[in-house]
Amino acid sequence: MLPRFEYGQTVRVTRNVRNDGTFPGKDVGDFLIRRGSMGIVRDVGSYLQDQLIYSVYFLQEDMIVGCREEELLGEDEHWVESKFEVREKVRCAVTLAVGGEIRAEPGTKGEIMRVLRDLPGGVQYHLHVPGWVLQVPESALESLPLEEQAGEIDTEEDEEDVS
Repeated sequence: MLPRFEYGQTVRVTRNVRNDGTFPGKDVGDFLIRRGSMGIVRDVGSYLQDQLIYSVYFLQEDMIVGCREEELLGEDEHWVESKFEVREKVRCAVTLAVGGEIRAEPGTKGEIMRVLRDLPGGVQYHLHVPGWVLQVPESALESLPLEEQAGEIDTEEDEEDVS
């Protein structure tokens, strides 16, 4: 098992990184590094002899965080920035309908289930709204104010594409 990235190489993390219990001074699940952040490989090790783990120094956050190889891209590799992240709570900016049947009104709260970066027409999301999972373009969503982000979204779902 040879490492893909070298010491001193600049990499980008492709997922939000949260504490899995190995980062000191933070609770399990605490947010550490935002998807898309750039860092420098400081060390390479292995976990359970089948996963490479890179110690990556993120200058902007002034943190060294362990990242699995599949969570990293080289600095020159294709990357598409997105406005929202997985598990982020948002609100519909427009009416969402499938075959003329309304699935969500403007202002309906939802949660991002998946980010689709490489589709024609730009970034799209699998959005969970009460009773449905819909595939929607980024322009159909807006940020939810922090004071409204608490609370659960109903988890019954059917998946449909409204793009």
